Amino acid sequence: MASELKVDKIFNAGGDQDSGINLATNDTIKFDIATSTKATMASTGIVTIVGEGGTVTTNLQQGLCKVWINMDAGQTDNNSFNVSSISDEATGAHTINFNNDFSNIRHVPTCSAKESTASSHGTAGADRIVGPSRVSASASLLKVTSVNLSNTLVNLAEIAISVHGDLA
Repeated sequence: MASELKVDKIFNAGGDQDSGINLATNDTIKFDIATSTKATMASTGIVTIVGEGGTVTTNLQQGLCKVWINMDAGQTDNNSFNVSSISDEATGAHTINFNNDFSNIRHVPTCSAKESTASSHGTAGADRIVGPSRVSASASLLKVTSVNLSNTLVNLAEIAISVHGDLA
């Protein structure tokens, strides 16, 4: 036989009632510490936490990275999140397809990469840091090109991309 426990608040075992979980707030769970709400979880799934300074709140979902990938020159997915596939369009041109679409094309990618070379600015065996750039995007993909310091399209040794925005 299943049991059911109905409560509005759960307090710590020490007996003080200024810390605990408050379930009596109209479909929102509040996490209170020392009579101050530190986080809330709404019935919509929105999680809000108190920021570092303690005076403002942060919407957790808005701050999460929704897509990330680390790939090599052969477009091998070394590690990724929310990436379904990579397409090699041409030398230095790649399409990254997402598992879960964004709500619009206004997502924000951040890219970094390196090109391994035998010689870079006179230093044997050094890595030159270069930056891929976004060519175009849709809700379901991101197209990037990679250029070296001579502004020539190249397949780079490693590309790392993270994308922020609202998922559909």
